[in-house]
Amino acid sequence: MSSDPWGRVDETGTVYVRTAEGEQVVGSWQAGSPEEALAYFERKYEGLVVEIGLLEKRVQTTDLSAKDAQVAIDHIREQVDAHHAVGDLDALRTRLDKLVAAVESRREERKAQRARQTDEARHAKEALVTEAEELARSDQWRAAGERLRSLVDTWKGLPRLDRKSDDELWHRFSHARSAFSKRRKAHFAQLDAQREEARKTKERLVSEAEALSDSTDWGPTAARYRELMAEWKAAGRAQREHEDDLWNRFRGAQDVFFAARGSVFAERDAEQTENLKLKEELAEEAEKLLPITDLKAARAAFRSINERWEAIGHVPRDARPRVEGRMHTVDRALQDAEETEWRRTNPEARARAEGLTGQLQAAVDKLRGQIEQARAQGNNAKADKLEKELEGRQALLDQALKGLHEFGG
Repeated sequence: MSSDPWGRVDETGTVYVRTAEGEQVVGSWQAGSPEEALAYFERKYEGLVVEIGLLEKRVQTTDLSAKDAQVAIDHIREQVDAHHAVGDLDALRTRLDKLVAAVESRREERKAQRARQTDEARHAKEALVTEAEELARSDQWRAAGERLRSLVDTWKGLPRLDRKSDDELWHRFSHARSAFSKRRKAHFAQLDAQREEARKTKERLVSEAEALSDSTDWGPTAARYRELMAEWKAAGRAQREHEDDLWNRFRGAQDVFFAARGSVFAERDAEQTENLKLKEELAEEAEKLLPITDLKAARAAFRSINERWEAIGHVPRDARPRVEGRMHTVDRALQDAEETEWRRTNPEARARAEGLTGQLQAAVDKLRGQIEQARAQGNNAKADKLEKELEGRQALLDQALKGLHEFGG
């Protein structure tokens, strides 16, 4: 008979293993010595040890499912319970029990993890739905559209919830996207209609601009082009494929007109600049007549200067008041000299002035008497009316007296 701490072989070749419940028959061995029998069944025990060790490692380090792990444990346990190995079978059972507990713990952890992931997915999808519903009201068509497409990709990457919850959230999400698409489609349809209307308006403006491009009625045509430009800006933009072409035609027509006008104005400006130089020379010649000492000679000289002045064309508008003012100053000096001479040498005018002054003085005195009489009679309305008439007559009298004074009277 042969034995070791965990098993023995009796005289008949029966192999036993020692367990906490007592000896258990492992099998019968007739092919060799008892030592070989024990060695054989000890190797089977070592095989179980290796198998359990491998299973423990898989449970700890891989994503082996709890179901598959339990099947593997049960398979090994069947072999251990069959007592077909010699060794510490109770220790193997203990390891298998711990492995079962580890698998169960892992099952609970995974269940809790799935619950957390589901909860996170729910919150994530609710956040996506909320954002989508906010975007559905946006007028930032490009940015909101791109963001909604991004949200769809994010949604696809999230785990599914239970069917009811997932369907409800997806319905809201999909409805928000549809609402945004409907609003965007309506907006661009309206925009297309507006752009078509703008195209028609600009076609009309281009036709008129092109018709005016060869006009030589510079002022009114330039004013009309300014009006057309204001109408163009107010019309809004046409479709992109038409806008640039219409603008090039519109601007081209204006350029033709303003280039022609600019050429004419440049020639005119050069001519007017030369005219200004000539008129300044005449103004200087006229100013040399001052102060006037010989009225007849000065008048003849000024007449000659003025004839030459009139023969010269226009000068630049901004220079006109200055150069014409110099001529007017000389002209006024001549008029003042003539008036002074006329008054000095015209006795009939003096007599007429004296007669007019006398008549006006008599009328003023008469009105004053009538006013006093009306006041005395208490007729203030009549008196007020007469006083207004008196003011006018008195003004005429003052002017007449001033004229008479100029005669030296």
